[in-house]
Amino acid sequence: MLAEMRIQGLGVIEDALLELHPGFTVVTGETGAGKTMVVSGLHLLSGGRSEASKVRTGSGKAVVEGRFERVGAEQAIRIIGDSGADIDEDGSVIALRSVGSDGRSRAHLGGRSVPVGVLGELAEQLLAVHGQNDQLRLLRPAEQRAVIDRFAGDAVAEPLAEYHAVREQWLRVVAELAERSSRSRELAQQADLLRHGLDEIAAVDPKPGEDTELAEQVNRLAAVDELRAAATGAQAAVSGGADADPDLPGALGLVGEAQRRLAGAEDAVLRELAPRLVEASVLLSDVGAELGHYLDALDADPERLEQVLARQSDLKKLTRKYAADVDGVLAWAEDAGTRLSTMDTSEEALAALAAQRDELATRLAGHAAVLSKARTAAASELAGEITAELSGLAMGQAEIEVTVRQRRAEESDPHALLVDGALAHAGPEGVDDVELLLRAHGGAPALPVHKAASGGELSRVMLAIEVVLAHADTVQTLVFDEVDAGVGGRAAVEIGRRLSRLARSHQVLVVTHLPQVAAFADRHLVVDKGTAQGITRSGVRVLEQSERVLELARMLAGMDGTETGRAHAEELLAVAETDKAAATPKKRSGAARATKKKGGARASGRVS
Repeated sequence: MLAEMRIQGLGVIEDALLELHPGFTVVTGETGAGKTMVVSGLHLLSGGRSEASKVRTGSGKAVVEGRFERVGAEQAIRIIGDSGADIDEDGSVIALRSVGSDGRSRAHLGGRSVPVGVLGELAEQLLAVHGQNDQLRLLRPAEQRAVIDRFAGDAVAEPLAEYHAVREQWLRVVAELAERSSRSRELAQQADLLRHGLDEIAAVDPKPGEDTELAEQVNRLAAVDELRAAATGAQAAVSGGADADPDLPGALGLVGEAQRRLAGAEDAVLRELAPRLVEASVLLSDVGAELGHYLDALDADPERLEQVLARQSDLKKLTRKYAADVDGVLAWAEDAGTRLSTMDTSEEALAALAAQRDELATRLAGHAAVLSKARTAAASELAGEITAELSGLAMGQAEIEVTVRQRRAEESDPHALLVDGALAHAGPEGVDDVELLLRAHGGAPALPVHKAASGGELSRVMLAIEVVLAHADTVQTLVFDEVDAGVGGRAAVEIGRRLSRLARSHQVLVVTHLPQVAAFADRHLVVDKGTAQGITRSGVRVLEQSERVLELARMLAGMDGTETGRAHAEELLAVAETDKAAATPKKRSGAARATKKKGGARASGRVS
């Protein structure tokens, strides 16, 4: 839930704090006062496009800051965590977006600098902004399909998940079969080269780290005389001469003599040094013995040197062709073996792949058929519920139809799939095209909703859809900008009533110019405009009950200065309060019933 939002330096708003109600909040104000800047601020906070032209004249930057409370959606928590931000102890997180006068934009989340896209991802989980431009989404077939999928709930979600999994496998096999078939000659040549390389490596049979070990052996065998001289001299220096010449006692003899002298000294300090010389004597004895073993093992064998050099030459042939060292050659061989397994272009291999493709296609067609039936079952129910909502929005003769039909495919289509005896295009979300049609009155033809509805009617259709989908929508905060455009009278009252009902399950923020809508709000914010020193400034404040009467009277054709206007405003508020008090929660059927049915609802939707 968006608890509050602060706007600074945006358009005509110098500095404003919006404290939002968890239910229904309405924003009103004179034309040009800056109401649209509230929605612009929400768009910025949602990661929308930044424009330097919206930065207030004289301000270095525009800043929009929002505090979201009770962030509990799993996906939202993951996005916050992945960005390095933290949720406060009270379960809230602060998002901030700034736009400089030079057009540069920055975003922060939970006190951490983040890419603007992160705010967009988070906003998708927390709020949805619906303006008149957003109504264009109803023109897109993908969005219309998303409407029915949200309404159907698990009845569509489960077969759709199975469809996704099988389609991914099917596409992979189809692509592999096509590649092997079209590149059979090229793949056969590559396979021959890989097999030749593997045979060459297998003939040499290198061992991990063998090249390093051989290099050490070559160095030792090539310098055997120098190594023997060095080891012999070192052994004599440590252990003494081989003939036990007393004049050349070596380090071991000298240390032994020193130890004996100290051990027989009269001074205790000198005697305490003797054990340390014993330790040195033991160490020297070990070194002398190891030098002796080294000399015994040192062998000047020309044949062995020749063998090692020959082996080293064989390994170098491999490292020149396949990798920098033996370990790299072995890694190349492992990778080549894996690649070779996917290059089999024999008739048997191609037939096996084709059989796997056909088996997956059969499974995919089954999931697509189940998915289509689930959407068809939900289509009739969705159409009925939207139509019922429209009847209360002064569109009593209007009727919504939701069509679900297969998207036909040609045989040349690489994603063609045989479903229920007909070729259909197996798209990412199934084989169905979904379209919302509107019949304006009983004798009118059913036309695509954007063709049959005026601007105001399209707003009401969108509102009706949101009300129907309320229990299927995971987004907690819904924002409507001028959703009541082009309507008035009883229709305006019904819009206010339905927004109030929507606010029982969602936080609703509405920017409106209609008093009939504003009267149903739980909190009324007004955008005031003033001029000082030739500069226009706007602010936002919360209205008390008495102030609401004046604001509603002003909205009633500027009747705030008359007793009649105030009386009408008070009556309008009283009607709204009575309606809200008398209203009881109404269980909707949409997603809840569809979830229980698990696809078993009657298939009464229209299919073509």
